[in-house]
Amino acid sequence: MMNRALVLILLCASFSAQAELSIQITQGVDNPIPISVVPFAWEGAGVLSENVSQIVINDLQQVGEFRALSPGNMLSLPNEENEVFYRDWRVLAQDYLLVGKITRATGSQLVQVQYEFFDVNRELKLAGEVLTGSVTQLRDIGHQISNVVFELVTGTRGAFTTQILYIVSEEVGGQTVFRLEKADYDGQRAQVLLESNEPIMSPSWSPNGQDIAYVSFETSLPRIYTQNIATGQRRQITNYPNINSSPVWSPDGNRLAMVLSKDGSPDIYVQDLLSNELIRVTDHPAIDTEPSWSRDGSAIVFMSDRTGQPQIYQMEVGASSFNVERLTYDCFQCMKGQFLPDGVNMVHVRRETRQDPNYQIAILNVETLRVITLTDTSLDESPSVAPNGSMIMYATKFAGRGVLDAVSIDGRVKFRLPSSQGDVREPSWSPFFN
Repeated sequence: MMNRALVLILLCASFSAQAELSIQITQGVDNPIPISVVPFAWEGAGVLSENVSQIVINDLQQVGEFRALSPGNMLSLPNEENEVFYRDWRVLAQDYLLVGKITRATGSQLVQVQYEFFDVNRELKLAGEVLTGSVTQLRDIGHQISNVVFELVTGTRGAFTTQILYIVSEEVGGQTVFRLEKADYDGQRAQVLLESNEPIMSPSWSPNGQDIAYVSFETSLPRIYTQNIATGQRRQITNYPNINSSPVWSPDGNRLAMVLSKDGSPDIYVQDLLSNELIRVTDHPAIDTEPSWSRDGSAIVFMSDRTGQPQIYQMEVGASSFNVERLTYDCFQCMKGQFLPDGVNMVHVRRETRQDPNYQIAILNVETLRVITLTDTSLDESPSVAPNGSMIMYATKFAGRGVLDAVSIDGRVKFRLPSSQGDVREPSWSPFFN
């Protein structure tokens, strides 16, 4: 693969994607929270391009924590606080109520979305505001409202305004085409960032969400690039002999961890993006790969087969090559380690025994060594953690095609983003954008 030439056929920061992803809920919690989201009134001419209240319903139900009441079963359809009668919603055993209306701003092409959120049992208004934006921003406004509702009820910051990167491969005219795509967390509004006749791999978000890094085969060997999302401007970061792979941004956004084999076997390196200084982190004849950062950016987590089978290790940047800590012991193969925001629990891919052919997503507590296996499919890989730490997205197979699945960190909630065409793999969940 490393000797294949790349023909770059398209580079653009914003193109409509050919394959849409659409969430399918595959597992939810046993007792979801009952909530009523009343259809938002539209006080204007024509038909809006987006249904804001339905976007909120989809967000809340997709994470499995909520169950929305059908509007056909509602006793009333209020759109503001003075129309709310709590008894109507207590009769229907609803815990929470969201109402709203959309108006066109006076003398403007902008719209205003007013929403109010209530605790039915306590007869208390929890939130309410007016959000202003263009018609094309209605989906963003809906996701923003979902964030407010989710955080007020669960205490966890909502991630509905985040995005994902992923790779799509598709047969077109007898040739495989590879696309690097960006979409909302739920697969909507997909955009092609890069399209090529040769592989694109390992997409990674910068901490501020403005830039990405990835591997592209534009020359006879893979090379690491960064790209600005807004402008599409690219920068080639590496041009070393042999393997250049697995770029991952440091928490401060100033460095990239990567895998290079320029000095022999694959090892972990860190390159400063400002000075271009390159630091070698590991130095071992075995294969060291799949780097990720500790939460404070002082250490690198990586996979190595130095004991004969893939296991996960951790090493401080700049430490002696002998100062390596092994993190996994109880699996035949453990790979793709990445810490959750708490810095204690680590998501990874594991194969339990030599006889077991399955690769599944699991969480290891590095202090207690407790392991929780989250998935029960057989070819799960490339886990990526939501910035609020509540969900993990990963690549798997379904009906013979690569798809993206997501699972909550307790394993209770699952949803799938199948593609209408092509194989989807290597998801990367964005940071918060504000």
